[in-house]
Order: sequence, then structure tokens, then C-alpha cells
Amino acid sequence: MTFRAHGSGPAGGTASGRTAAAMRETLSVVIPTLQAAATLPRTIASVASGADEIIVSDCGSSDGTGDVARRMGATVVTGRKGRGPQLNLGAATARGEWLLFLHADTALAPGWTNDAAAWMARDQAREQAAVFRFALDAREWQARVLERLVSLRVHLLALPYGDQGLLIHRTLFDRLGLFRPIAIMEDLDAVRAIGRRRLTVLPSRAVTSARKWREEGWLRRSGRNMACAALYRMGISPDRIAALYGTQ
Repeated sequence: MTFRAHGSGPAGGTASGRTAAAMRETLSVVIPTLQAAATLPRTIASVASGADEIIVSDCGSSDGTGDVARRMGATVVTGRKGRGPQLNLGAATARGEWLLFLHADTALAPGWTNDAAAWMARDQAREQAAVFRFALDAREWQARVLERLVSLRVHLLALPYGDQGLLIHRTLFDRLGLFRPIAIMEDLDAVRAIGRRRLTVLPSRAVTSARKWREEGWLRRSGRNMACAALYRMGISPDRIAALYGTQ
């Protein structure tokens, strides 16, 4: 299967030659996991129709994550813990020209294939990267506030986190040396390497589970994330941050 937008017809039959060429290229989705059996089905289902392959890069789950992934048609690889190493293992296993990195508790909203295909068809897309709009699967008012704050952060600072996904061509991925083999903050490290001018926010939403915010508390979870980002920007090592706050 070659990647194409829903409703576009067979690859090669589109109005734009560039769009047809982009749709003939293959797309691999890479999902790092740790104890993700509960959320993984929703994530895989959201990208299955638009992906040529799905790679689940696990680091020792004991809750049946691997079995869930295999039943849904994904390829499972296992390596050492840490999102950086997991993402790199998944990328090394993937065969696609395009790579889409997605957290195991994040699902892409319907319509993402059309937005991704249109962006991939742009002349400079291979030299750029794209993320999706942040959203939470919660009705609480805190979720709407957080979504607006994230949108403001991305607009002002060009700092999307990993829960917004990352769509990038393999040539740029390899040239930038992504991802650094670090246990935490690999997402901010990557977008800093990509740079503001090469980063696009696609209209579709990446809908993340609000479970961690509900369990830890909205303020505490958001404060933890902000503290990690601030420490990283101050030059504190990712290993030290991971020791203070955890890795997943």
C-alpha cells in the first residue's frame, strides 16, 4: 500500500503531479511503547488506513502491549528503555521514505491523511517537518485551557512536544542525526534541531489521552512538563531530568 489521502483516488491519478509523487512514497508510523496495551489500539486504529507499515518499538512491557500490536498488524521490535533509543530503533526498522513518530496514547483525528498528503506534496516538504495540533480527549475546562496554552507556546516558541506527532522525510531525519539517544526531552531536542523555519503545524488534531493529567492532577502534570522543559533549556542533562521526574 502506498500512502494516499482519503477520497483522492488511486496514486498517480491526482490533479497535481507533485501530489501524485508524494502519495506514491511510503509512510512508516513509529510508536514507542511501555505498558501501553490500554491506549495502543486507539492509536494504531487512527493511523492504520494511512500507513504503509506501523512499527511498535517497545522496551519491555509486561501488559501484553506487544500482543496487542501484533494482533492489529503492527511490527514489534524490542530494545532498551528511553524514547530516544526506542524511536531510533523504530526508524531503523522502518522501510518508508516518510516517518511519522507518534506517542502510544495519542490518536490522529480523521482527516489527517488529507492534511499530511497535501503538505508532503509541497516542493520543500522533504526539507521540513510537520506536527499536528494538540488536543486532549477530555471535556473538562482544564483541557481546553491547556490546549490553548499549548497552541500559544507552539506559535510563540515553535516548541511542540512529542504528543503532537512528528512527520519528517527520512533524508532530513538522517541528516539531522535524529533522535539523540536520550531518555527524556528527545522531542524538544528534535524540534530545536529542525528549527522554527522548517516546522509546520498541520490543521488536524493529535488527540492525547488525558489520563495522566487526571491521575496526577491538571496543575501538577502541567507543572511537571513545564519544569522538565525549563531545566532542559537551562542545560540540565536529560539523564538528570529523567532521574528527577521519570522518563514516561
